[in-house]
Amino acid sequence: MSRSLLVVVHRDKQLLADAAAARLVTAIVDAQASRGEADIVLTGGSMGSAVLSSLAASPVHDAIDWSRVNVWWGDERYLPAGDPERNETQAREALLDHVALPPERVHPMPSADGPDGDRVEDAARRYADELAAHAPRGEDVPRFDVVMLGVGPDAHVASLFPEHPALHEDELSVVAVHGAPKPPPTRLSLTFRALCAGRDVWFLVSGEDKAKAVGLALSGAAGAKQAPAAGVTGTRSTTWLLDRPAAAHVPPALVRISSP
Repeated sequence: MSRSLLVVVHRDKQLLADAAAARLVTAIVDAQASRGEADIVLTGGSMGSAVLSSLAASPVHDAIDWSRVNVWWGDERYLPAGDPERNETQAREALLDHVALPPERVHPMPSADGPDGDRVEDAARRYADELAAHAPRGEDVPRFDVVMLGVGPDAHVASLFPEHPALHEDELSVVAVHGAPKPPPTRLSLTFRALCAGRDVWFLVSGEDKAKAVGLALSGAAGAKQAPAAGVTGTRSTTWLLDRPAAAHVPPALVRISSP
């Protein structure tokens, strides 16, 4: 179980992105100071890209020793490398191509034009093997310092959708997702077990269309099968970083910080 839950509400999406970017710098620097490097799991979507763009535009990103940052993804659309819809492509354009990040430190999920072709289960195993190769002895995923996640209007996280068979996987660290309810239908995703290996889990959510999903996940009224966002917690902390429209249905008692 997560040791702490924090809900932070910012006035708008840009303030949320800027604050999350500053928070990410601190998390990476702290991880590097304590154990020599940092392992970060990125999320896709407009909010994930906004945070990375904010970080790229800020001079504080120079505080990070990028040669000691490992970058992972929580999920990916199974499309050819370089496709604009891939989370990897968006992250590279927003930040990764603009900092001194060694190529071997970037761990994108396999692409549809990679060695596995249309064998998505093989691609999932390939990424699972890569995770295991960088995990501590006896474990199969790295000890992620920060896992960043978006939340869909249906309360899905990564590519784990409500009532989808992928939700029932409790042994693998990476799963192939077929028939996703939003395009493209074929994806790769970390499982609940892998996502919950993160020390600190951050949900980054903006927009009125996400408000009901956020409220549902935080209320405890639905389980992880109906609201997958409710099924991911950090081993140390879980933080929901929201803008005001996304926080409309959050129980007031849960809001710990609200910025002007």
